[in-house]
Amino acid sequence: MSNPNRKLHLKLRMLKQATLAENDARSVRSAAMCLQSSTALAATLEPARSMTAARQPRREQLFVNVFVHTTNGKPISEAAGTAAQNVIRRGPLSTMTVPLDDVEKIASARNVTHIELGEPLYAPLPQIAVGQVPPPDSAIRMWGDPEAHKFGEGVLIGIIDVGGFDFSHPDFLDAKGQTRWIRIWDQGAKNGKPPGTVGDADLNYGHEFQKTDLDRAITKSKLLKVPAWRLEEQTQTELGSHGTHVASIAAGNAGICRRAKIAGVLVSLTNEDVSDRRRNFYDSTRIAHAVEYLVELAKAEGLRLSINISLGTNGHAHDGSSAINRWIDNALTTPGRAVSVAAGNAGQQAETAPDDLGWVFGRIHTAGRVPSAGLNTDIEWLVVGDGISDISENELEIWYSPQDRFSVSLRSPSGQVIGPVAPGEFIHEKKVGMTFVSVYNEIYHPANGANYIAIYLTPNNAAGVVEGVDSGQWTVRLIGKDVRDGRFHGWIERDFFGAFDPVTGKFYYPSYFSERSNVDDSSVGSLACGLRVLAVANLDFAREKINITSSQGPTRDGRSKPDVAAPGTSIVAANGFAGASDLWVGMSGTSMASPFVCGVAGLMLAVRGELTAAQIEGIVQRTSTPLPGASYSWANDAGFGKLNPAECLREAATINDRKELP
Repeated sequence: MSNPNRKLHLKLRMLKQATLAENDARSVRSAAMCLQSSTALAATLEPARSMTAARQPRREQLFVNVFVHTTNGKPISEAAGTAAQNVIRRGPLSTMTVPLDDVEKIASARNVTHIELGEPLYAPLPQIAVGQVPPPDSAIRMWGDPEAHKFGEGVLIGIIDVGGFDFSHPDFLDAKGQTRWIRIWDQGAKNGKPPGTVGDADLNYGHEFQKTDLDRAITKSKLLKVPAWRLEEQTQTELGSHGTHVASIAAGNAGICRRAKIAGVLVSLTNEDVSDRRRNFYDSTRIAHAVEYLVELAKAEGLRLSINISLGTNGHAHDGSSAINRWIDNALTTPGRAVSVAAGNAGQQAETAPDDLGWVFGRIHTAGRVPSAGLNTDIEWLVVGDGISDISENELEIWYSPQDRFSVSLRSPSGQVIGPVAPGEFIHEKKVGMTFVSVYNEIYHPANGANYIAIYLTPNNAAGVVEGVDSGQWTVRLIGKDVRDGRFHGWIERDFFGAFDPVTGKFYYPSYFSERSNVDDSSVGSLACGLRVLAVANLDFAREKINITSSQGPTRDGRSKPDVAAPGTSIVAANGFAGASDLWVGMSGTSMASPFVCGVAGLMLAVRGELTAAQIEGIVQRTSTPLPGASYSWANDAGFGKLNPAECLREAATINDRKELP
């Protein structure tokens, strides 16, 4: 029987070798890890068991969110003897919240091929306009024949986002003054009423707001003279909330699908979590659960479904092989569904003005070639922090052909060399200065067959004092041992830029590649690299060019992502939780471009409900209009060009028409 440890994601292996104290400190900065007592977590996830759980002994454990890949999609019997929660299946994939101590037991099941840790989600950072703005012109979001598309009637617009959903904003009220939101699932809520059994999924965490709750709050708010959202309050009610703005573009009364029903899933990225993230999850398994929730809701309501995800991930191979990519692609095999994803805001490579730090977010990708055996290639990886250290955990993944064999070494800012580490070898948490360094060199990843190298720079948490990762240039050297192809790609996982850690009194800073090592393409977020999602770039519509911050393709395996560019610069939409005197706000980013496509896909589904995600993608690509000076060829920043909503609707209406020749 194979070693179960070999089935584990590299970071899971690293966590299993660390102490509970080390993982406790690490969980503050890790999305898929949560330090809890087993009974406390069970009570949080399954309130019905809370009385029983309260009488059981409490023991602190590290819980992790994982994707479990199986050969047949059958239940994993080994999970029955663990404290596993949220065991939810789609095809050959399952998600679980499980004690780290039990992961190997689950991996020992014969039908389990490998287990991946959930990928961290990073918060969107749109550019926000200063001052009040006029209301949007609803006429600019109208195309085609309203009698045919009925502005999205018969469609559910699903929004997976952060910041909260201002359901009582006038942009979401119908003629009776009731909200058009039919559900909001707040994943971060504690001690609430979770959705429970939804189709085949048991979503036993968070709190679900139903339309009757929201409408009741709107009615009471007029009597009590308080905002309706205060009466049915979500864990996130941020002024100018991202989720409200995105929903307004896709489905507000001045938006695109203005007669569609709306449902939202609020991912747990709250201010509270910034101060103590060790108690909450905010990783890609939450996206999978959100998709399941919206799919089942659409089925129950008899609606077609267009989902928008303006969040990002940056880990894995950027080739559509990650667990969350496969989960969403599997959901999109059923006709009548579409998913739009923001390409990301990592396109900028250099500052455009003093104090402009946009380029820091842009230098996340490197690529190159090891020319032959016996030759080396260096990658310069910069950790800045506060100039002395960085308290966040920095991660770098390098992917290369299974034909090749590279060794890897790492030189610290002080000149100390770690390695070389040959294929099949690893170094776990070697102390270098103030930093613990872990290097894994693996061959034949089970998801895509590629070879990959993972490097983790972990802050020193000795004696409960976080010293941080040594600032300066870390040099990664790839050493050719057996080279037939030689090409490689590498990506840095994102940090929460500027987030304050009250424990250490320091801020988080993202690491980045040097100007020499950075390669200005393939920066599209890995979530947008799925086979059938619509990956959307940020079009500066007024200037007829792509915004400098918009992420670029292609995927690592050479596919054409982004698919299309849509208006995403200076977009006016609902200003969440701001009050009647300041209803609208302007924002810029791929986060604003993606819901534009989501709304148009919703209109297409209203016209032809049997359209598949593949057909919608094909129509979007076929009908796109080249930017000035460009051709119909795919471009790494603009995809196939500007979205053409009117032509999309015309093609959708005629796609299944057939003419018999005489």
